[in-house]
Amino acid sequence: MIKSRYKVIAVMSGTSLDGIDVIYTTFDYKGFWSFEICNSETLKYSSYWKETLSQLVDKSIDDLKEIDFKYSEYLANKVLSFMKKYQIKDLDFVSSHGHTALHQPDRGLTYQIGNEQSFANILDCKVICDFRVQDVDYGGQGAPLVPIGDRLLFHDYDYCLNFGGFANVSFEDINERIAFDICPVNIVLNHYVSKLNLEYDNKGQIASRGKLHNDLLNKLNQLEFYEKPAPKSLGLEWVRTHVIPLIDLFKLETEDILRTFTEHIAIQISKVLKVKDSKTLVTGGGAYNDFLIERLRSKSASTIIIPSKEIIEFKEALVFGLLGVLKDRKEINSLRSVTGARRDHSSGKILFPKSQN
Repeated sequence: MIKSRYKVIAVMSGTSLDGIDVIYTTFDYKGFWSFEICNSETLKYSSYWKETLSQLVDKSIDDLKEIDFKYSEYLANKVLSFMKKYQIKDLDFVSSHGHTALHQPDRGLTYQIGNEQSFANILDCKVICDFRVQDVDYGGQGAPLVPIGDRLLFHDYDYCLNFGGFANVSFEDINERIAFDICPVNIVLNHYVSKLNLEYDNKGQIASRGKLHNDLLNKLNQLEFYEKPAPKSLGLEWVRTHVIPLIDLFKLETEDILRTFTEHIAIQISKVLKVKDSKTLVTGGGAYNDFLIERLRSKSASTIIIPSKEIIEFKEALVFGLLGVLKDRKEINSLRSVTGARRDHSSGKILFPKSQN
């Protein structure tokens, strides 16, 4: 019998390498889905893992497989510590995004590390994970996957916008969920602010002091990706190939780069949030960038809404928890209208611990 209540630990690691988002949450179904986040924490990466994960795109497949085994064990032990800290014993399963090591869907490739059998064995519980591979096998982009959660959990908003390593958006359009990556955000901003020995630009204060460089801004806005129709997605490889070399050509001061790139982000997003009297939910680390939000509000036709800290920081983890629930129920958790796959489907793999095999 299909349950109406689920208790799930959800795990998310994004491209910005802020850390591992872990939540303990309940999902209830009574004709519609509701949730409660009971415990939440961002577990910072060690310097070893931060450096290792930042260099994954340069690794061979054999190297990635070796890292995958180590990362799966590392992730499992992090979750185990979280469970002990919050004394979590009543649990249906762990639902994990893993970490993107390779994402080239146009070549039929995607690789998430952190999905090895050892993950379930160490935790001694069921794990639902590896949500992208099947979609790519069906001809899809394997991303974004969050929009099904936007539809089911955050339907009060016209747009759901997430500021992580990249900005992505989802919205309803003629009874179909549309979603795509818009542009890079923290993956570029953090790259340049690191040259000042900082992890991030607090509230966008450094960017706000910079000068706008119109030639660079125009070149960024002319990048071919922005003319492509959805579905479309971005990865670190694209940033390294098309964005960083372009910015570096201009040899600007860091604060001028940050100012110009922030303007670029606001322009690209405002082109998407164009429905007047609409509401946009903004989540992800970029929601704390006051200067970016100010520039976005100045250009967008939509009302920008910043929710509670818990939703800002853990919405993506929450949605991957829901993806696990839908997979467990054999229900659709990946939408062809979003990813471009041949059909809607229930994606992910289920790992049972050795003790249950």
